[in-house]
Amino acid sequence: MILVTGGAGFIGANFVLDWLAAHDEPVINLDKLTYAGNLENLASLKDDARHHFVQGDIGDQALVESLLAKHQPRAIINFAAESHVDRSIHGPDAFVATNVMGTFALLEAARGYYAGLNAAAQAEFRFLHVSTDEVYGSLTPDAPAFTESHPYQPNSPYSASKAGADHLVRAYHHTYGLPTLTTNCSNNYGPYQFPEKLIPLIIHNALAGRELPIYGDGSNVRDWLYVGDHCSGIRRVLEAGKPGEVYNIGGENEWTNIDIVRHICARLDAVKPDPAGSYDRLITFVTDRPGHDRRYAIDATRLRQELGWQPAENFATGIERTIAWYLANTEWVERVASGAYRDWVEQQYGVVP
Repeated sequence: MILVTGGAGFIGANFVLDWLAAHDEPVINLDKLTYAGNLENLASLKDDARHHFVQGDIGDQALVESLLAKHQPRAIINFAAESHVDRSIHGPDAFVATNVMGTFALLEAARGYYAGLNAAAQAEFRFLHVSTDEVYGSLTPDAPAFTESHPYQPNSPYSASKAGADHLVRAYHHTYGLPTLTTNCSNNYGPYQFPEKLIPLIIHNALAGRELPIYGDGSNVRDWLYVGDHCSGIRRVLEAGKPGEVYNIGGENEWTNIDIVRHICARLDAVKPDPAGSYDRLITFVTDRPGHDRRYAIDATRLRQELGWQPAENFATGIERTIAWYLANTEWVERVASGAYRDWVEQQYGVVP
């Protein structure tokens, strides 16, 4: 059995769904169900005895300790995090609470649990922490992609909180011998992504005939990774990664934000044309956010060479699958994109969602 935290969010839910599609090993899924956690993501597992959902906070150490004692998992995979940069600028306290203090409480619970295992169970146990490329800071246009040895230079409250969590994970391995693994991924996209992030926001707004907000001049560069490939990379690191090590997971698909938006518009023009004209007519440039990193790029050479991982999707195939999913699941999107989310997009972008 494994314990997954944050397993009702975008990446965590995809991981749980993929895991149970490929394994019979049960999953305990601990999620606080904040605005981005959505049990509807896991609706297909409602009657699956292998999926045990628990609503709770990773910062509740007593709860985590009770789950570990009861279920005796062989691994913890930590997806639980506040993850939206814009939200961290407006409210950094939640990011410190969950990403730093929550990870600390989770590590403390894991440390006590690990200490009580017999030698065979200790040899098998892993604590895998899922992090981000944003901890490395920003790259100049011609700089090499981030490797695992790149210095940490976080530039937002979100990335700083994730960097703090990464450092705690490293410290718990070196100080207490906890067999930790850390993965740092590039920008994810795919099914079930909350529509505040760029790709689902653009798809959702375009289909509704609303403005497509682009920060600044749209030239910020991101390395895009299909969520299914991210999940396969995590599974491979859990299976064969060396305790105490860090593994970068990236799609090696660098795109500027404006090119991403234009590509999505072109694909929507082809598969669901709007009688009013091309969707790119809706592109609207808005004031850039403070401290906006110019470029991220991940070098996943280590994961490829040492563990034999390869992504299954390139950007063309991944974005086609993603658009097809959102077109087939418009009711899911409409249910998610309501209430507090609608208020947030209007506040952040000055655009009524």
